[in-house]
Amino acid sequence: MRQASGRATAAAAQRRAFAIAILAAGKGTRLKSKRPKVLHEIGGKPLLAHVIAAAAQVADPKDIYVIIGHEAEKVRAAVADTGVSFILQKEQRGTGHAIKVARDAISKYKHVLVLSGDVPLIRAETIRRVRDFHQKRRAAMTVLTAMPADPGGYGRVLRAKGAEIAAIVEAKALTKAQHSAREINSGIYAFETKPLYRHVDKLKTANAHREFYLTDMAALLGKAKQRVLALPAGRASEVLGANTVAELVQLDADVRAQKAAALMSVGVTIYRPETCVIDAAVEVGADTVIEPFVQLLGTTRIGPDCRIRSYSVISDSELAAGVTIRNGCIVDRSRIARGATVGPYSHLRPDSEIGEGAHIGNFVETKKARVGKGSKANHLTYLGDAAIGDNVNIGAGTITCNYDGAEKHGTVIDDGAFIGSDSTLVAPVRIGKDAYVGAGSCITESVPAEALAIGRGRQVIKEGWVGDRRARQPRATRKD
Repeated sequence: MRQASGRATAAAAQRRAFAIAILAAGKGTRLKSKRPKVLHEIGGKPLLAHVIAAAAQVADPKDIYVIIGHEAEKVRAAVADTGVSFILQKEQRGTGHAIKVARDAISKYKHVLVLSGDVPLIRAETIRRVRDFHQKRRAAMTVLTAMPADPGGYGRVLRAKGAEIAAIVEAKALTKAQHSAREINSGIYAFETKPLYRHVDKLKTANAHREFYLTDMAALLGKAKQRVLALPAGRASEVLGANTVAELVQLDADVRAQKAAALMSVGVTIYRPETCVIDAAVEVGADTVIEPFVQLLGTTRIGPDCRIRSYSVISDSELAAGVTIRNGCIVDRSRIARGATVGPYSHLRPDSEIGEGAHIGNFVETKKARVGKGSKANHLTYLGDAAIGDNVNIGAGTITCNYDGAEKHGTVIDDGAFIGSDSTLVAPVRIGKDAYVGAGSCITESVPAEALAIGRGRQVIKEGWVGDRRARQPRATRKD
């Protein structure tokens, strides 16, 4: 027991010895977008949120520092709930300058691991590998490298011998001979903080962008006889960023393909997964079937044995076991209980709760509505700000009139009530238990339990009316 406690203490100490700095201050001008680069999304989350999620598996959020600059408050707001700390880089003068700005926060740690906020596929296990390799080899700087099929515009790592690095050369500075080098700099580093901050002020801006490059630390530390080592990534794909919209879209496709594969590996059937949009945080239970062209977004959780039919879009919602979502439904921030059926073409707006075995049918819209166990609204109905009990039947064309032009009002329909087709319930109003509302009624007053309410004009039949009307009309003049 004592040994296990000791290991846990050692692991905690190791985590505290390392800070993680995430570079997220840049504009990302090549995306041709006004939005900060790190807030562009793949898999339903900002690029930066993916990086933070991986980092938080390795370090405590209080030891993770996000360096922000361009549109700083938007970036801060987007990931504030992660618990990380923020450092403002008022002037964006390069990655080396960002680490200079972070000196006060980071220099109190023995080591710092630097991540890029626009490399969303980085895995926690890779971050741990960099940390552990860096410590074990007692390096002053460790560079995570990769060998992609197309090195493209990435800087190249030039090795001296073994894992030792001679230099890192930016893509624009490569000589003709150096273009043949295939090992790239991922932009992910580990540093021992003392030598880092002993030499970081020696960085120069003698480059095309007139910026302080963190990559130049390799040469500075090497000249100072410090160990600068390379560690290849297990997968080249996880260190690739997105510098264009096309690359961003490809990353999104990769994340979603991985998500679909992960769900299928635990028993979810996804027909034509390449047509489905499933966000990274979505959870789906075994034996659920997802048909083509379905979108499952945000924090949606779907239980086992469900069927989600084509063209449905489900956002930030919870579905219990055995739910059927028929074609073309939109479900947003709602909850659906076991065995319920929704659709086709239903719209569940936020705060809708559909009870066990209930049925919300075609062209039915709900908003802030609770529909009880076994209740049915099968056709062409609007239920807003409504509390509907168990085993209620809502006829086709029923409307709860919840808005008076200034305020919203609630409708209550108690257990077992029957609402006839084409009824208008003017809130605030209550339909009592087992009460009936006649078809075509406009109900403006509450209906007692087991009563029948009819709120319509009495039908009048006038026999022979058509003939009388014709007799009263002048004959039409014939035109030749």
